[in-house]
Amino acid sequence: MSESLKLHKDQPERDLGTRYESTYHQGSLSSVSRQSYTAYVSSHGHKALETKKKQKKLTAVSKKEKRSYLAVDKEDEVIGYVVPVFRSSHLATRDLMETQEEVKEEGVGYVVMRNLFPKETDFKMKTVKKTRETSMRESAERLTLSKKLHEKQEFQKKMNPDSLTHPPEFMVKPRGQTVFEGKSVTLHCTVAGWPKPRIAWYKNNVVIDAKGHPEKYFTESQYNMHSLEIKNCSFSDTAEYRISALNVKGESSAFAPIIVKRFKEEEEVSDRPHGFSLEYGVTFNTTIIDKFDVSFGREGETMSLGCTVIVYPTVKRYQPEIVWYRDGVVLSPSKWVHMHWSGERATLTLVHLNKEDEGLYTLRVNTKSGFDSHSAYVFVRDADVEQDGVPVAPLDVRCHDANKDYVVVTWKQPAVEGSSPITGYVIDRLEVGTHHWTQCNDTPVKYARFPVTGLIEGRTYTFRVRALNNAGVSRPSRASDPVVAMDPSDRARLRAGPSAPWTGMIKFTEEDPTVGVIPGQPTDLAVTEATKSYVVLSWKPPVQRGHEGVMYYIEKCMVGTDSWQRVNTGMPVKSPRFALFDLAEGKSYNFRVRSCNSAGVGEPSEETGATTVGDRLDLPPTPGPVVPIKNTATSVVVCWGASKEVKNLVGYYIEVSVGNSGVWLPCNNKPVKGSRFVCHGLNAEDKCVFRVKAVNAAGYSGSSAESEPCVVQACIGVSGCVLPPTGVTLLESVRDYMVLGWQAPAKTGGADIRGYYLDYRKVKDGVTSKWHELNIQAVTGTSYKVTDLKENEFYQFQVRAFNQAGISEASAPTGSLECKEWTVALPGPPHGLSVQEVRKDSLVLLWEPPTFDGRSPVTGYYVDFKEETGKWRCVQERSTKHTYMKISGLQEGVSYRLRVHAKNLAGVGVPSKPTESILAETRPGTNEIVVDVDDDGVISLIFECSDLKEDSQFVWSKNYKAFTDSSRLTIQTAGGKSRAIFNDPSLDDLGIYSCVVTNTDGVSASYTLTEEALKRLLDISHDHQFPIIPFASEMAIELQEKGRVRFWAEVAKFTSNCQVEYVFNDNIVQQGQKYTMNFNKTTGIIEMFMDSLEVNDEGTFTFNLVDGKAKGRTSLVLIGDEFAELQKKSEFERAEWVRRQGPHFVEYLGFEVTPECDVYLKCKVGNIKPATEIIWFKDGIEIEEDDEDAKKIAKADEVLTFDIGKISKKDAGVYEVKLKDERGKDQTLLNLTDAANSSTELKVMSTEHGIILYSFVVHYFEDLRVGWLHKESKISHSDRVQCGVTGEQLWLKINEPTEKDKGKYALDVFDGKAGVKRVLDLSGQVWEEAFEEFKRLKAAAIAERNRARVVGGLPDVVTIQEGKSLNLTGNVWGDPVPEVSWMKNEKPLVSDEHYSLKFEAGKFASITIAAVTNADSGKYALVVKNKYGTEASEFTVSVYKPEDEAEKK
Repeated sequence: MSESLKLHKDQPERDLGTRYESTYHQGSLSSVSRQSYTAYVSSHGHKALETKKKQKKLTAVSKKEKRSYLAVDKEDEVIGYVVPVFRSSHLATRDLMETQEEVKEEGVGYVVMRNLFPKETDFKMKTVKKTRETSMRESAERLTLSKKLHEKQEFQKKMNPDSLTHPPEFMVKPRGQTVFEGKSVTLHCTVAGWPKPRIAWYKNNVVIDAKGHPEKYFTESQYNMHSLEIKNCSFSDTAEYRISALNVKGESSAFAPIIVKRFKEEEEVSDRPHGFSLEYGVTFNTTIIDKFDVSFGREGETMSLGCTVIVYPTVKRYQPEIVWYRDGVVLSPSKWVHMHWSGERATLTLVHLNKEDEGLYTLRVNTKSGFDSHSAYVFVRDADVEQDGVPVAPLDVRCHDANKDYVVVTWKQPAVEGSSPITGYVIDRLEVGTHHWTQCNDTPVKYARFPVTGLIEGRTYTFRVRALNNAGVSRPSRASDPVVAMDPSDRARLRAGPSAPWTGMIKFTEEDPTVGVIPGQPTDLAVTEATKSYVVLSWKPPVQRGHEGVMYYIEKCMVGTDSWQRVNTGMPVKSPRFALFDLAEGKSYNFRVRSCNSAGVGEPSEETGATTVGDRLDLPPTPGPVVPIKNTATSVVVCWGASKEVKNLVGYYIEVSVGNSGVWLPCNNKPVKGSRFVCHGLNAEDKCVFRVKAVNAAGYSGSSAESEPCVVQACIGVSGCVLPPTGVTLLESVRDYMVLGWQAPAKTGGADIRGYYLDYRKVKDGVTSKWHELNIQAVTGTSYKVTDLKENEFYQFQVRAFNQAGISEASAPTGSLECKEWTVALPGPPHGLSVQEVRKDSLVLLWEPPTFDGRSPVTGYYVDFKEETGKWRCVQERSTKHTYMKISGLQEGVSYRLRVHAKNLAGVGVPSKPTESILAETRPGTNEIVVDVDDDGVISLIFECSDLKEDSQFVWSKNYKAFTDSSRLTIQTAGGKSRAIFNDPSLDDLGIYSCVVTNTDGVSASYTLTEEALKRLLDISHDHQFPIIPFASEMAIELQEKGRVRFWAEVAKFTSNCQVEYVFNDNIVQQGQKYTMNFNKTTGIIEMFMDSLEVNDEGTFTFNLVDGKAKGRTSLVLIGDEFAELQKKSEFERAEWVRRQGPHFVEYLGFEVTPECDVYLKCKVGNIKPATEIIWFKDGIEIEEDDEDAKKIAKADEVLTFDIGKISKKDAGVYEVKLKDERGKDQTLLNLTDAANSSTELKVMSTEHGIILYSFVVHYFEDLRVGWLHKESKISHSDRVQCGVTGEQLWLKINEPTEKDKGKYALDVFDGKAGVKRVLDLSGQVWEEAFEEFKRLKAAAIAERNRARVVGGLPDVVTIQEGKSLNLTGNVWGDPVPEVSWMKNEKPLVSDEHYSLKFEAGKFASITIAAVTNADSGKYALVVKNKYGTEASEFTVSVYKPEDEAEKK
């Protein structure tokens, strides 16, 4: 069509052009499916379709030739297509294709229109007419291409681990097999799936526990190949076996039947061999020779690894599969890795070695019958540095999270930092196709992870890293794999394969109405990384964004402010990732993101929340202790404690130092996982020390503690072959099996015994057959159950031991043993006797229970011993339930043999095989286990061995059994000392702890931890953990002369470094005018003086002591009444001191009454002189010398007296004495006028009888009138309420008080001149407390009166002759009548024929012992009990024999 196309404005056309276009794909090559179009046509009818055809005018065919090839129903609804068979059928095909292509390419048209033509501009388009053949050919090509794309996608889903997951699929299924009894069979299969499926084997739908039955089953899974080995097949192994593979996508199973046939003994076994290949009819046997060994290379060199592979038999046109692995990962040919298989030799060439190439290399040969493999480690050492002291190059540079303009680069730190620690890393990038490296970061980064920004979309980059320290810059690392800067979704589409072919036709629709839409908010904004150097943000694009691409602005705001600052003002970013640099370390920020396009900037996203700038990943903790173990003449196995609570661990570097050089060299240049590594390439006989450090992205940990020195040599010395076991005996025999036991060899050849192998042969009529193996897998114990034997036939057995030194000769064959069931009731012999802790007077014997218990279970054991030429004697009188016993009382220098009997209800069984001769002696250098409590309070058991061999180990046990709860103890061994540390000591730790040193001549010891010892150790631990400075005297206070206050304390134990801190109310006080301090370190006296106490001195006074780790504290609280009283006393003492400077009274005026009832007044004076005036006053009137009362005054030895005589009312008055001279004056006064006013306030006291109210007067005389009132009514004397006077106490007794006795009580006292009234309200809380106390005392009195007790009749000791009868009676009291029981040695007695126990009349308890024997001697008690209490009357019974008494005489 030559004229310009006009865009149609009709709404139906716009709907058809836009409805099937998603917002996301409108800006790219998007299309709609055939089904979407068909659905639309079906819903809108044929009319809309024809209208579109007319408007577009894209064909030269006339309207009348444009027929409809759509099938319609009666309602003219489209129900399908009608394919014509006539010549014009191509017209319908073309119409359909045009319509579909029109919808598919609308998105393309929009893009082209926007990029090539301005808006509102007319354009021309040329239409190409196609023939029918061309259209059909293009349609066929599209179908073929679609089918190929689908097949490729399905293949990639299965083979590419980065693709979508898929369920498990059996590539090779297990095959059913038929075997004979006694043979082993293996099932093989190969399973594919992603994620890697979990495998489980089943027998008749019952899961097989291979770990629980290692003697029967063995499973192996390597590189998606799985196998199940069934050992020593029996008839019961005939079953259907199933393997199940399960992952998140589903489960798949495969089945294989196993048939086990029985055969006669004289027939040869001819079953199908292991790994038989049905496809080729043979079993392929693989042998790998000329194996590559541990190899060493240097960076930049080329290394080849190779093995010769022999596959027999040779089958034409069949080759095995050769696979190479590094650290368990399949290797593929690349620029750095070349592989070659010649048909006989497999070769792996590593071009230009780098540290990334270090690792464990494995060659695996897969055949139709199974696989074989060989592994060896390859070490790659650093190339020589260009400048001394600089670090070596980093390694393993990788790219992650690549996007349009952003990628994260990670690497691993090198093993050698150089002469100084690494200060940072520099990242370089190279655009593929250029030769210039560009540095990405201006400031070196310490974190082994860095986000690189500013990439150009669509371009490919590689990266490398260099390390820096104070000496310079390292060589660059090996470049990373290329990475393309593009959106991950675009990368996924590229990985999926090519898109549909370009048709060469462009069609356009009206401009989409979403053009010019401002994008919405980004979502899911989060901080994915935060370090000191940068913060990385990530988010998801907005849903609303229009056709064009979206870019982003990032904004930050410091927490605590509202000021948002745009970070990338000049250049918006394209990727939904962004790294922010130049942030202030330690500060907190909020972040948000805005989307933008040509239409404008959208609303901000939600804030991230406060993010503090700093490393979120800490340095790894220091690894634990390093233990080197000898391996070969050029290697050492190094083990260490893994770093605890480490995050994102990369691995460990191991370093070695030879001799005392102090130079540390790396053993590995690539971090290794785990806690064990074999260090190769060492020199024989070198003395090496090792240490380990951990690495993560944050950096290196500190180096571990250096290991003990280790000499590089073979782990087993040539000290002779291992001797054969001895004492092979029959422990149990049943109809079809026997149990054998033996003793371990005395000589082990320099290494621990790892296990035993047994042989057997039949004996018939004295003729023996050939020896046959009994067990394929070694037996670790010293007993074995031989099964599948024939009843009533005879067998012989022999045993061999093996360790790292080799396999021993066979033991002496047993005699001919008949396989028949033991019918005896007694148990069989114990076995496995061993001796520990041999000393000059004791030893410890251990054994294992018998395998045959007899007719009842074993209940105990008896141990016999004898001297070399003596008779057997039993060690103990009673059997022991333990399988160990400490035998004491041996004679030094005497040899002993020991044996053990087992016991059950039927009796004592036969003895075990006796031990070898054991000499009772304490060998020189023998040590015992020592209990230690260190300064931190840690309780541990320590055992030292001076005779430690190269491979000796300390083996700890509790109650002579291996530890089952490792959380209770921590074992630490260094050199010749081993320490068992109690993690949390408690009663659960009580028992016998023993330690045995292997590969020595019986070095062992034990320690028994009792409850008393544990309590003592816990006290010591607490004292060590929290040491306290002891005080001989806590802080005290005393008043000194002049009212001076002295605070003091005495320290019992301290050093010269002890310091004292003086504190008042949590404030430290210093020496000054108010306080005077002193610490006498000779006597330990701490003092603080205050001249006086003021109001603000109320509070707490403290002495804080610090003496190294120990602390001490003593305090004194002075508050409230106590402080007021002390302050008053201080002021009084000061006033008294001032008063005593002149004439003063030592004792103030008082009165005394003589036996003749005469009263005289008396006072004592001091510091008087002849010139001192002494003046007496009565009622304020001075007594002159000529007064009658002056005759009553006397002075003798500074004592002044006034003799009143018989006192009467006229003598009442106020008496006063004054002293006076030039130094001062003093006076004293005594009031004898008001006896009533001297009474105290009423008080309450409860007794068992009732409540007492009382008051005291200073002096009481007969004329003093006393009256009691209750509720203002006078109380009359009665039996229940009584009043009276006792001495100076006036009292009122209320017996058996009730609620009526509550109320206000008053006491009226009148002395003739004046009176006083004392009032007490006996109600409320006062009444409650008094009444409760009365009830309590009353109940206690009743209980005391009525409690059960023995009131007499029983002696303390009874001595009686054997054979006599003993009768004792005790008098018992109690209300109610008590219960009576008798005890002997704290155990209750029961009345029987021997003991007659009676209780008569509720008062008399008697015991009668008929015909006493020596066994009746002991401690007896009569126990009586009722509800008020219990009492026991004890006595001792001693029975003697007449002949014993005669011998004493």
